[in-house]
Amino acid sequence: MKIMLDAGHGLSTPGKRSPDGMREYEFNSKVVQYARDGLKAYEDVTVFFSHSDSRDVPLSERTNLANAKNVDVFLSVHANAFGDGGWNSVSGVETYVYPSRPAEALSLATKVQRNVVNVAKLRDRGVKTANFHVLRETKMTAVLVECGFMTNRNDARLLKSDSYRKQVADALVQALASQYKLKKKPKGLYKVQVGAYSSKENAERIAAQLKAKGFPSYVYYEE
Repeated sequence: MKIMLDAGHGLSTPGKRSPDGMREYEFNSKVVQYARDGLKAYEDVTVFFSHSDSRDVPLSERTNLANAKNVDVFLSVHANAFGDGGWNSVSGVETYVYPSRPAEALSLATKVQRNVVNVAKLRDRGVKTANFHVLRETKMTAVLVECGFMTNRNDARLLKSDSYRKQVADALVQALASQYKLKKKPKGLYKVQVGAYSSKENAERIAAQLKAKGFPSYVYYEE
């Protein structure tokens, strides 16, 4: 399973910031970083980034990279804005798919929307369609999520919060895991016990036989 995570825009993109100066990319890039870390817990998952912390990557370069790597899903993370750049009351979470509403994209978008709304406790603005470049020019399932409005004071407080960024990342990971039935990597050790004996002599005899055959063995007492 190959997943491309896209932190929308870039650190120097003009206008992509809250009225009090938080840059959208600060939110977007942290969320995908946390999401990548979360996806490491799953088997057979490879994560790619389409963006860069050192430059603003053009949209065409992002989608070309996704297509060249033949990823299975492209997930773009954003923070929204409304109006002329000042504070206003528009708030909430919304998720986008391409206007043709591909079934798999719509299914994933529905999970993304539900999960992010659940952690944000903001208005559910629903799953919508848009002719965005990253939805139109990608050859794989593509979804774009707007996780709150930078131009709303309450939303902006959330967007600045590291705990919210981690919660959104986890919500996205859970949506991907549910959609694609990802399996967690096993944790801890698997143990093989040859036998349990009430007699110490029997236990030591079996242990000696195993050692003679080249198998490391030991005896321990358990009440």
